Amino acid sequence: MKMQRLEDLPNLGKTIIQNLHSIGVYSVGDLKKVGPVGVYKKITTKYPKKTWPVCYYLYSIEGALTGKHWK
Repeated sequence: MKMQRLEDLPNLGKTIIQNLHSIGVYSVGDLKKVGPVGVYKKITTKYPKKTWPVCYYLYSIEGALTGKHWK
Protein backbone atom coordinates (compact mmCIF):
# COMPACT_ATOMS: atom_id res chain seq x y z
CA MET A 1 0.00 0.00 0.00
CA LYS A 2 1.38 3.40 -1.00
CA MET A 3 1.70 5.93 1.80
CA GLN A 4 -0.19 9.12 1.15
CA ARG A 5 1.19 12.47 2.09
CA LEU A 6 -1.01 15.06 3.75
CA GLU A 7 -0.48 17.17 0.64
CA ASP A 8 -2.14 14.46 -1.46
CA LEU A 9 -5.40 14.51 0.48
CA PRO A 10 -8.34 16.66 -0.63
CA ASN A 11 -9.24 19.81 1.33
CA LEU A 12 -5.82 20.25 2.96
CA GLY A 13 -4.08 23.36 1.78
CA LYS A 14 -0.79 24.86 2.86
CA THR A 15 -2.20 26.66 5.91
CA ILE A 16 -4.04 23.66 7.32
CA ILE A 17 -1.00 21.46 6.77
CA GLN A 18 1.23 23.98 8.57
CA ASN A 19 -1.22 23.98 11.47
CA LEU A 20 -1.26 20.18 11.50
CA HIS A 21 2.53 20.12 11.64
CA SER A 22 2.46 22.60 14.53
CA ILE A 23 0.53 20.06 16.62
CA GLY A 24 2.65 17.09 15.62
CA VAL A 25 0.52 15.70 12.78
CA TYR A 26 2.91 14.92 9.92
CA SER A 27 1.36 11.94 8.17
CA VAL A 28 -1.98 10.49 7.12
CA GLY A 29 -1.54 7.95 9.92
CA ASP A 30 -1.12 10.75 12.45
CA LEU A 31 -4.22 12.47 11.08
CA LYS A 32 -6.29 9.29 11.34
CA LYS A 33 -5.06 8.68 14.87
CA VAL A 34 -5.90 12.19 16.12
CA GLY A 35 -9.09 12.61 14.08
CA PRO A 36 -10.94 15.79 13.12
CA VAL A 37 -12.18 16.67 16.61
CA GLY A 38 -8.80 15.95 18.18
CA VAL A 39 -7.05 18.12 15.60
CA TYR A 40 -9.42 21.00 16.28
CA LYS A 41 -8.99 20.68 20.05
CA LYS A 42 -5.19 20.56 19.77
CA ILE A 43 -5.03 23.56 17.46
CA THR A 44 -7.37 25.70 19.57
CA THR A 45 -5.45 24.74 22.71
CA LYS A 46 -2.10 25.60 21.14
CA TYR A 47 -3.36 28.96 19.81
CA PRO A 48 -6.05 30.07 22.31
CA LYS A 49 -6.10 33.71 21.23
CA LYS A 50 -6.87 32.94 17.60
CA THR A 51 -10.34 32.30 16.21
CA TRP A 52 -10.61 29.05 14.26
CA PRO A 53 -13.52 28.24 11.92
CA VAL A 54 -14.74 25.04 13.57
CA CYS A 55 -16.96 23.81 10.73
CA TYR A 56 -14.32 24.47 8.10
CA TYR A 57 -11.65 22.56 10.01
CA LEU A 58 -13.87 19.66 10.99
CA TYR A 59 -15.38 19.26 7.53
CA SER A 60 -12.05 19.70 5.75
CA ILE A 61 -10.28 17.09 7.84
CA GLU A 62 -13.16 14.61 7.76
CA GLY A 63 -13.36 15.06 3.99
CA ALA A 64 -9.62 14.56 3.67
CA LEU A 65 -9.87 11.29 5.54
CA THR A 66 -12.89 10.05 3.59
CA GLY A 67 -11.88 11.42 0.17
CA LYS A 68 -14.76 13.88 -0.06
CA HIS A 69 -14.97 17.61 -0.69
CA TRP A 70 -15.42 19.55 2.54
CA LYS A 71 -18.80 20.98 1.45
